[in-house]
Amino acid sequence: MSLKVTEIFHSIQGESSFAGWPCVFIRLTGCNLRCSYCDTPYAYEEGEDKTIPEILKATARYRTPLVEVTGGEPLLQKETPLLLKRLLERRYTVLLETNGSLDISQVPKRCVRIVDIKCPSSGMSRHNNLKNLDRLTRRDEVKFVIGNRNDFTFAKRLIRRIVKDPATKPPSSPRSIHLAPVFGALDPRELAQWILEDRLPVHLQLQIHKLLWPPNTRGV
Repeated sequence: MSLKVTEIFHSIQGESSFAGWPCVFIRLTGCNLRCSYCDTPYAYEEGEDKTIPEILKATARYRTPLVEVTGGEPLLQKETPLLLKRLLERRYTVLLETNGSLDISQVPKRCVRIVDIKCPSSGMSRHNNLKNLDRLTRRDEVKFVIGNRNDFTFAKRLIRRIVKDPATKPPSSPRSIHLAPVFGALDPRELAQWILEDRLPVHLQLQIHKLLWPPNTRGV
């Protein structure tokens, strides 16, 4: 049993509620979407086959308790849920970053599922699997990458569906909803102003790794 892996590296987590923490990233190969702002196109095809024991050994080398499995789109590979299970068995805190087009119910419940819902400027919003909104738990997180005001309006509509009353979240609500500006395309201050004006119960997310290192740097 093996997976195609683009890279395994140790860096600072740049996104989600875990932003700022040291993290081991397992980047799997392959993606079924082609977002206009994609910053990891090398993960579409690059990579080599590794067994799950090989991946676990490479991960353990960094002696870091936080691990994220990302891509590409990790759920395209049928062995991904098993990899997540093996990581959880080793008592890692495990994050899965998924593009939201595939059923997240196959992911172990103890894994934090970070669902990236695609907005119109990505060119991929028609691929959103909105049934995933009903599969969310309080452990999970949702992300919208915002390129313009139209994206913001789109995100607001879905946020209202996720959280009907910001003061009393239903059991299926994610613990965090993140809005992130497309890096280099939308001024974060503008997005911050929109959030404040509309009193949205969301977290403004900046990609810390792109502030620390050049935006196109690999392995950070």
